[in-house]
Amino acid sequence: MSALGAAEAAAAAAAGGGGGGGPLFRPLSAEDGEQRPAEIESLCMNCFRNGVTRLLLTRIPFFKEIIVSSFACDSCSWSNTEIQSAGRIQEQGVRYTLAVTSRQDMNREVVKTDCATARIPELDFEIPAFTQKGVLTTIEGIIDRAVAGLEQDQPIRRATDEEVASKIDEFIGKLKQLKEVHSSFTFIIDDPSGNSFVENPHAPQKDDALVVARYRRTPQQAAMLGLEGEELDETPADSAEDLRNEVLQFNTNCPECNAPANTNMKLVQIPHFKEAIIMATNCDSCGHRTNEVKSGGAIEPQGTRITLRITDPSDMTRDILKSETCSVEIPELEFELGMGALGGKFTTLEGLLKDIGELVERNPFTLGDSSTPGRTEKLQEFIGKLRQIIEGKATAHFIMDDPAGNSYLQNVYAPEEDPELKVERYERTFEQNEDLGLNDMKTEGYESEGASGR
Repeated sequence: MSALGAAEAAAAAAAGGGGGGGPLFRPLSAEDGEQRPAEIESLCMNCFRNGVTRLLLTRIPFFKEIIVSSFACDSCSWSNTEIQSAGRIQEQGVRYTLAVTSRQDMNREVVKTDCATARIPELDFEIPAFTQKGVLTTIEGIIDRAVAGLEQDQPIRRATDEEVASKIDEFIGKLKQLKEVHSSFTFIIDDPSGNSFVENPHAPQKDDALVVARYRRTPQQAAMLGLEGEELDETPADSAEDLRNEVLQFNTNCPECNAPANTNMKLVQIPHFKEAIIMATNCDSCGHRTNEVKSGGAIEPQGTRITLRITDPSDMTRDILKSETCSVEIPELEFELGMGALGGKFTTLEGLLKDIGELVERNPFTLGDSSTPGRTEKLQEFIGKLRQIIEGKATAHFIMDDPAGNSYLQNVYAPEEDPELKVERYERTFEQNEDLGLNDMKTEGYESEGASGR
């Protein structure tokens, strides 16, 4: 059953049972007595008799809206559970690369959608997209499911092709050895929809063993997700001035309640910096507001590192333009926010620090049964220190590192130098150019090469 079909079935069941006119996706809460799964009679695919499917439409942090389904058959006792994402597809895909070095890493919780690909390069092992249903499990659980899938048809293989069966047995043995972590290996989840997630047990600090990379989907990946390519109309060169004086508006859906909403877009000139595109969405249904900033110019020849020493509460009012390629670091809190997190933002320093606090508090693995007392206390301590910085009760260094050079922090003394603000330009590394897609980009001489190739 698709996510849309499940949602419609659950809505119909709720309406038939007198569920009222509340929201379709309710936050998951043990105190919500009205949140009950919808029960639908459905066919058992094992004995072909009727069983019962229970559907729970809910919302959890980082995974947005989900549909939790559970099927049970009283006739043959067969059961099945799965998770389907009902939220919107993110603007970028995401790739999690984890270096597994200990048994504790095997217990990391993982949200894997059905369109995500899981890989272990050391074994040339891959779980392709759409071959498994979406699950909320651990790394060990993903390996166990792979082992169970390979062992399922082994009796038939041993009878028909013993050589192939022996090779599969050998490979199953290698997968089981991975669970003991006698040697380190790499676990990769690549999700074009951007809805998968791998736990960072050190949050809010940076996890050196976990690398999170966000990327633009290829046309093939977009087609796999059912997204149609958008053809961009050519804009005449003389219309640039009109864009600066006009607020463009287009229809979209609210990222929180999925109701129709309008997004406004404006090209603005930031003093002492460059042009930027600001997009703001306001939902009339739930009141959710969000804004996003895109750079209106090209990637700069050099990267930019901006360091501000926060010494006064008035520093919280400084304007900030944080691009998607910018990382944020607060050394006093041992905190680092990677590229792509929080997206592009045009706000104040106080607004960005509050967004960071909300991002940390929404970590799903620090809430409910998934949390541990030590981890929760550490996060509460971090939130407390962050609030002290916002209230001006503590000094700290705020560092923005943007390899593309498209981020900005206001100099309140402009055009004079700011004694508390340091702006450094640096040459990008090969890895940074690779992340920005510059190593394979050729802007000169490509016409002659194309002509000679023909």
